[in-house]
Amino acid sequence: MVRPVQLRELRRAIAAIIAALVAISSAGAASAQQPRQEIRQACTADMRALCSGIMPGGGRVKQCMIEHFDQLSDGCKSALKQAQASKP
Repeated sequence: MVRPVQLRELRRAIAAIIAALVAISSAGAASAQQPRQEIRQACTADMRALCSGIMPGGGRVKQCMIEHFDQLSDGCKSALKQAQASKP
C-alpha cells in the first residue's frame, strides 16, 4: 500500500515527466534539454503503451500516468526520480 507521502512524491514525479514531455516539443536551452531528453527516452514508450487512448489536455495524460505509476518501467521511474532530485 502506498503511503500518502509517497503518493504525493509520485504525483510530483509524474507531473515532472508530463511537463518535460510537453517542454521537449518546444524550444529550450541546451543545458536544460539533457534531463528532458532522458525522461523522454525513458518514458515515451510507457506513456504510449499505458495512455495512448487519452486525449492530451486538461491534465488527462498526467492523471493517466499517475494512475498507472506502478506499471511504469524501471527506467522511466528512475529518470523521474533523478529529475525530481535535481530540481532546485
